[in-house]
Amino acid sequence: MYPGRFWAAMGSGEYSNEHITGEPWPRKDVRNARLLASVDVIRGLLEGKEVTREGVIKVDRAKLWTRPEITPPLIGAAVSVETAAWCATWADGLVTVNAPEEHLRAMIAAYRDNGGRGPISLQVHLSWAPTQDEAERIAHDQWRSNIFPPPICWDLETAEHFDVISEHVTLDEVRKVVNISADLDQHITWLRGYEELGFDRIYLHHVGQDLTEFIETFGAKVLPALR
Repeated sequence: MYPGRFWAAMGSGEYSNEHITGEPWPRKDVRNARLLASVDVIRGLLEGKEVTREGVIKVDRAKLWTRPEITPPLIGAAVSVETAAWCATWADGLVTVNAPEEHLRAMIAAYRDNGGRGPISLQVHLSWAPTQDEAERIAHDQWRSNIFPPPICWDLETAEHFDVISEHVTLDEVRKVVNISADLDQHITWLRGYEELGFDRIYLHHVGQDLTEFIETFGAKVLPALR
């Protein structure tokens, strides 16, 4: 459906997504081993091989009979410098999320210095609205449960758990992980800064639920300024 444009971000998972299997939640090192084994399986299938594996991932004579003309890249998803360095050993690129400048510089360096190939991408969490009050309300309402670093974000089980730990999160804490502003020029400045850090691709993620006005406004005023 998206020839030449599809890619997959490969990560080691979060318990809130995976507790539904009823299996115990593995340690991080075990999850990383499973991820690496899964990448090996996927690449074998995309190459047209019949794949059988024993070990942390079990596969019996799997084969893809219809393969894409352009093999989609398997991108490593990382939020820590350590994971970025590890992704450099196997991934076709790196993707991370906005963070303080010094951390993003360290992420890029860890990936490239360890031989990382392919594009380095950034998903930018942002909140925009016609007024500052509304942009702040959206960010705090929608993203206050997403400010917590690993291992908290990996290991919580349900949405209710996230609600409990985020009950007293302040707007200033949300600002650390979401670019919040009604000023389009400020968003342009932030995005230019990310480009200057060395990111090859930047993906804009408005954390609000009403996306039409965001898409129309940023498409008409922000993207042309960046070009």
